[in-house]
Amino acid sequence: MPHSQTSAPRDSLVGVRLARGASPWLLPTVATAAVSLARARRSGRWAAVAVPATALAAGMLWFFRDPEREIAPGRVISPADGVVQSIMPWKDGRTRVAIFMSPLNVHVNRAPLAGTVTSVEHIPGGFIPAFNKESENNERVVWHFDTELGDIEMVQIAGAVARRIVPYVPQGTKVEQGERIGLIRFGSRVDVYLPEGVEIAVEVGQATVAGVTRLDRD
Repeated sequence: MPHSQTSAPRDSLVGVRLARGASPWLLPTVATAAVSLARARRSGRWAAVAVPATALAAGMLWFFRDPEREIAPGRVISPADGVVQSIMPWKDGRTRVAIFMSPLNVHVNRAPLAGTVTSVEHIPGGFIPAFNKESENNERVVWHFDTELGDIEMVQIAGAVARRIVPYVPQGTKVEQGERIGLIRFGSRVDVYLPEGVEIAVEVGQATVAGVTRLDRD
């Protein structure tokens, strides 16, 4: 299969919004960093705390970045930043494209097609690393979209560190292609099931950019 190149996003914190659902993690770390920095001038103990606290806050700000994207043309676009982990034919004729998201990726997921959200189902499960085959039984949120290609299923899968998936839109919502629909905290995976007859335009190991990388071919 030909390899379709996609440039990795060069995200910056300048002018970048922060992801919805980040507050429970972000606010305590930023507050701790601010307090420790303010007291570090008068106390060596606080100075020792300020260095790791500031580094952690900076890391959280980077992780929860949510950059604007110019949505690329195409019938089906990637819902996630990451790397294509597997492309697997399914028994019902569909093809599953699994995208692994490392902690360095943007973790806001986007709608792969325009359509109506017909269901959003949370399924409890484990927290095995998302690159492991056993992650099939992990905590997940299963989405179904009614689109021009029919029913499209997308699954957000939690990883070893990710303990919370935050959907942004409820059942019945009409979404535009590339619209933000949810957040997975920390390393995780997103699967998209493409209908029978849709030719895949990506390959295993290829980097993807949410809202930019096209998954299907004309």
